[in-house]
Amino acid sequence: MKRTTVLIAEDHTIVREGFRKMLELEDDFEVVGEAEEGRQAVVLAQKLRPDVVLMDIAMPRLNGLEATRQVLKALPATKILILSAHSDDAYVKNAADSGAVGFLLKQTSAHDVCRAIREVQKGNTFFSPSISKRMDRLDRLNPQTPQRPGKGGKKIAQLTSREMEVLQLIAEGKANKETAAELGIGIKTVEKHREHLMEKLDIHDTAGLTRYAISAGIIENSVQLTIV
Repeated sequence: MKRTTVLIAEDHTIVREGFRKMLELEDDFEVVGEAEEGRQAVVLAQKLRPDVVLMDIAMPRLNGLEATRQVLKALPATKILILSAHSDDAYVKNAADSGAVGFLLKQTSAHDVCRAIREVQKGNTFFSPSISKRMDRLDRLNPQTPQRPGKGGKKIAQLTSREMEVLQLIAEGKANKETAAELGIGIKTVEKHREHLMEKLDIHDTAGLTRYAISAGIIENSVQLTIV
């Protein structure tokens, strides 16, 4: 029997190890690698070519949404399941727009995580049960114009990959010089990307960009994590 190969991308070690141990109990799965931040996830995916990636939505250096785009650009056949502690409509919508075929809450049972991997490997989509119920309820209420999570809310604008990277680093508190060093580009280039971000988003200060990044699921902060 050919086993489904899985890459786990999650910045919290205890969560990542939990997923690995859970999947190793299943005969049809093989965990081929682990990544603790987004850039590493992209590199490992290109190297290992997994069937499925479990991708945390908020990771340092490169968030799961942009990592998803970059992985799928190189490996369009790979299936990506987004992991998040949050089920906000905007998070689910932005994950789908990034190319993910499923969305799992970190509170999801082991049974449903395994079922999700099997379903997406077969070509289906999968959402955590609580999200699916919300989707079904909205469909029943609006049968002629079915809605899905993400209608309304903070949708990510049409940002380039580089702009997404710069936005994340700005939101993480990096100065222009640090951002330039992280991305291997010039400071003036960073400043240009910052200008373009502010124009596209109609946001004209760093605090506003940070709030936008948090509301769109690009980064999480300690306040959000304690609320959940």
